[in-house]
Amino acid sequence: MTYGSATVDGIKIAYREAGDKNSPTILLLHGVPSSSRMYDALMRKLGTRYHLIAPDYPGFGNSDAPSPASFAYTFDHLAKTIEGFADAVGVDRYVLFMQDYGAPVGMRIAESRPDAVMGTIFQNGNVYAEGLGPLWEKRKDYWDDRHKFEKEVREAHLSLSVTRARHLGTDPEVGSYDPDLWMDEFAYLNREGQGEIQTELIYDYRTNLASYARWQQWLRSHQPPTLVVWGKHDTAFTVLGAYAFKRDLPSARIAVLDAGHFAMDTRLEEVAGLVDKYMQEHRSIFRSYRATRSTKQPPGLCTHQSRRSSNSPTQESFK
Repeated sequence: MTYGSATVDGIKIAYREAGDKNSPTILLLHGVPSSSRMYDALMRKLGTRYHLIAPDYPGFGNSDAPSPASFAYTFDHLAKTIEGFADAVGVDRYVLFMQDYGAPVGMRIAESRPDAVMGTIFQNGNVYAEGLGPLWEKRKDYWDDRHKFEKEVREAHLSLSVTRARHLGTDPEVGSYDPDLWMDEFAYLNREGQGEIQTELIYDYRTNLASYARWQQWLRSHQPPTLVVWGKHDTAFTVLGAYAFKRDLPSARIAVLDAGHFAMDTRLEEVAGLVDKYMQEHRSIFRSYRATRSTKQPPGLCTHQSRRSSNSPTQESFK
């Protein structure tokens, strides 16, 4: 595993990377309020077979977090920034792995760069109205009257109780979850300026619902090889959102797990196995899409940090 950063339009984008760059690439897009860190264990497991790269969005993780006064925190802008990131690190063909916020970011990238997307993996990444849980009714009130509801929405989103509940959902096996998962996120959420950043994105989330029909049409038209992995205890995005993919992607594999919103919290081995099987099943397609990466360092790219994880995996060929 290596950790680095790239500069996109003057913004430092932190990322982590594992595997051989000559292997098929999986671009992992994280959820809220997480970062690329949510993928660390998965990347270590799969890095012997594939090239995996996971950026932190602006305002998240170890990336720069400029004020909303100088950076527009919209999903359109996040997607454009990640497109610029892909250019900076020389990644031009990839499977999109999308969790939570990763779905609206990733689907915008897919629309903008359809030839770059070899396949799609959705892990509780919703693009169907059927998948919206009851909590979205309060968000809709906020979208209708931002001034009236913003303080309430912000305080809830930044609270420890909501941060914890986002992981647990309705899972009765509370003891299976590492409390550091939400304690670390709670600390990140309460850094200076995060309240403004997070509420900007919550308000802009309304544009994602308005885009669902367009994204469904994209999936229907392009028919990418697709894996849908869903934690059934998620209260934000229900399992109906997982099954809805079959309407547009009859060949998609739907795997509903005994897990929460962040399925890898408790079902890492299952998720890794599903992703590996998916990659192997479609290896002939992914092999034909092999990325052509220039040996010249693109403008704006910052080199990897010199420190490499001591348990960085040995590379194996994509078979």
